[in-house]
Amino acid sequence: MITTDPIADYLTRIRNAQKAGHRTVVIPASKMKKGITEILYDQGFILKYKFDDSEGIGGVIKIAIKYDPETKEPIIKKLGRISKPGLRKYSPANEIPRIINGLGVAIVSTSKGLMTDKQARNENVGGELVCYIY
Repeated sequence: MITTDPIADYLTRIRNAQKAGHRTVVIPASKMKKGITEILYDQGFILKYKFDDSEGIGGVIKIAIKYDPETKEPIIKKLGRISKPGLRKYSPANEIPRIINGLGVAIVSTSKGLMTDKQARNENVGGELVCYIY
């Protein structure tokens, strides 16, 4: 199946796996998805991940979803796409939105690579607003 928006597909697979209560989710890999996965791990939204290049054409990403130990609720409350293939959204460094007053994370694709909104503001680089998470 060919998707017109692979990043939205990536986010939806994580969202669906959480709703179904799955421990892991397998997603077709790409450079962009690997970068987003690394940011999600660094920010503490996922338990762990593994890039498996032996499966599929470009390989797959296996993500272990993180749940709250007491309430069994998923750590990720909301995942959303900002820039879509039909409507790209770009922002200069000083106008990058703050997600829930800095509690959430916006992922920005900059000339220096994929980074969080805070990193982009610190390095004073703008770029395409890929997605948000909290």
